[in-house]
Amino acid sequence: MIVVTGATGNVGRPLVRALVAAGERVTAVSRRIPGAQVPAGVRHHQADLTRPKDLEPALDGAEALFLLTSGDFMAAGGDLGDVLDVVRTGGVRRVVLLSSQGVGTGDHPSALEDAVRRSGLDWTVLRPGGFHSNTLQWAEAVRAHRLVTAPFGDVALPTVDPDDIAGVAAVALRDAAHDGQVYELTGPAALSPRQQAAAIGDALGEPVRFVEQTRDEAKAAMLRFMPEPVADSTLHLLGTPPPALQRVAPDVERLLGRPARSFAEWAKDNVSAFR
Repeated sequence: MIVVTGATGNVGRPLVRALVAAGERVTAVSRRIPGAQVPAGVRHHQADLTRPKDLEPALDGAEALFLLTSGDFMAAGGDLGDVLDVVRTGGVRRVVLLSSQGVGTGDHPSALEDAVRRSGLDWTVLRPGGFHSNTLQWAEAVRAHRLVTAPFGDVALPTVDPDDIAGVAAVALRDAAHDGQVYELTGPAALSPRQQAAAIGDALGEPVRFVEQTRDEAKAAMLRFMPEPVADSTLHLLGTPPPALQRVAPDVERLLGRPARSFAEWAKDNVSAFR
């Protein structure tokens, strides 16, 4: 049996579906998890990782765990070592951690990865870049005004489809050959925010106007939902990304046996959010 934390999120939902399609028994875990959001036959369990003991009932009979921590977990002072102690005691042997590409460049802290490496469990680390789905923050303005506002309009990054992250996670959770590996996950090409807005327009069949924000305007918007240090580091990475974050990585295609899904494909599949 495989346990998926963050099971109702952008990666967790397609991961649960992929594991079920592969014939695995799955327990879906989230802080708030209405049963309607998980496929039929999937056990669901409500747990908050800031209270590691909450996770214990979900681990009964589990061999592997997909581990996703939210920004709230870190803000609340959550200790991943305590979570992993519960996981190990519960009999789980393999953990797949959703980390971030910025850990590899030194722009994000490595504390979560360090905890997994020290845990005594078999582990795989996934380091995705930005998600295609991050552009859903534009959906309201696109629906109302056919408008996208974002900073650094011509800085291109190879964002990744959450479904591809889920696909790689499903492979790693089911195959011990991936133990001890770190995979960088990107899309097939680097696109700028201006190009993403144009792709959304193509999916809609009508133009979407792009207006570039100043750094200060973007920071003010970010501070409504993230701490200032996180906003500053995010803006730094978006505005002056190191070459490693602009490079297309081969791991999605190598592990899934097909090209990574493009932003244009994602926009077409999710066009209803922008319509």
